[in-house]
Amino acid sequence: MLTFCFKLYNSRRNRTLHRQINIAGIVYNHCLTLYRRYYRLYHKFLNKYQLRRHITKLKRLKRFSYWNQIPSHAIQDITDRIYRAYELFFSNLKRKVKASPPKFKKVKKYKSFSYNQPGKNLIMGNIIKLAGGYYKFFKSREIQGLVKIVTIKRDTLGDIYVYLVCDATVDTVEARSGEIVGFDFGLKKFLTSSDGKDIESPLFFKLNSRAIKRAHRKLSYTQRNSHNHERAMKNLARKYKKASNQRRDFHFKTALKICRDYALICIEDLNLKGMKKLWGRKVSDLGFYSFVKILEYEAMKSGSRVIKIDRYYPSSQICSVCSCKNPEVKDLRIRSWKCPSCGAEHDRDRNAAKNILRVGASTLAGDAVRPEQSGGVEDSTITRL
Repeated sequence: MLTFCFKLYNSRRNRTLHRQINIAGIVYNHCLTLYRRYYRLYHKFLNKYQLRRHITKLKRLKRFSYWNQIPSHAIQDITDRIYRAYELFFSNLKRKVKASPPKFKKVKKYKSFSYNQPGKNLIMGNIIKLAGGYYKFFKSREIQGLVKIVTIKRDTLGDIYVYLVCDATVDTVEARSGEIVGFDFGLKKFLTSSDGKDIESPLFFKLNSRAIKRAHRKLSYTQRNSHNHERAMKNLARKYKKASNQRRDFHFKTALKICRDYALICIEDLNLKGMKKLWGRKVSDLGFYSFVKILEYEAMKSGSRVIKIDRYYPSSQICSVCSCKNPEVKDLRIRSWKCPSCGAEHDRDRNAAKNILRVGASTLAGDAVRPEQSGGVEDSTITRL
């Protein structure tokens, strides 16, 4: 399944889509009310098929007749969303995981609705048929396969995007041979490479922080529920979106370059929750999780392989020369250290990248490597790969 995203032209016709998304938000809140009322009365979980039959009856009433402006399959998708949310909530309660039930949403902040029967003649050139209307969109690429699901989504700026989930046949790319590399994620450097080709941390949110603070200040001066307040809100959203787009562009370009240069990429499995507790906003600004997903996607297309090593492997404490473990290096303030066994001097991040490379290469070769043995993998294993 491939997903294609396209932006619609800004037009007066888009008001119809905005109105339909608002209606979807009203339906969502109404269904959520019925779920809560049913549970309060009967202490049971409402079946989604019963809810759908009830909504079908409601749409025949004059009071709810405007619900017919959105496709019936979109309303079914809304009931599925709530059903899955409650299913996840109750399963988390059984597993004693902290969770909260689905909450009501402001209609203005409701983002999207989906339907799974787009019909025939969906796309004609750069014109697409959405929920009974025809709209122009920026056709940046050709659509592959048969469209199965259509999602109409708006962002905080009021722009509308259409997501097409297509059932397409993708040619599988066989694994290729070539150079291998190990990467260690960091805060000062985005990626520290085992071969010395490091990638600096861009920190796009920090670069745009002055403009974001200025936009926040302007927003605080405006009166709520006024045109100036709405204009200031859009200006603030525009600043955040700029930083997000810059970060996403950097991730794609960096991942594409890495996959072109290396056939095997070894990285560590990150504990992002723990990292956010320690360093907070900086970890979110770097976007490690989204970068790893993009890297795996680009590797799949280019024939490269991404190997993740265990997150608890002490890559910074083991000497990459003699595999001696030095527990004193556990302190993150120590950026360089000398091996007490062989006397080799190490940069903390570079040494970790070399150890990640060796463990990843040994894993691919099929050798069982324990953390205390991983530093002693012979170079011949890497050469064979």
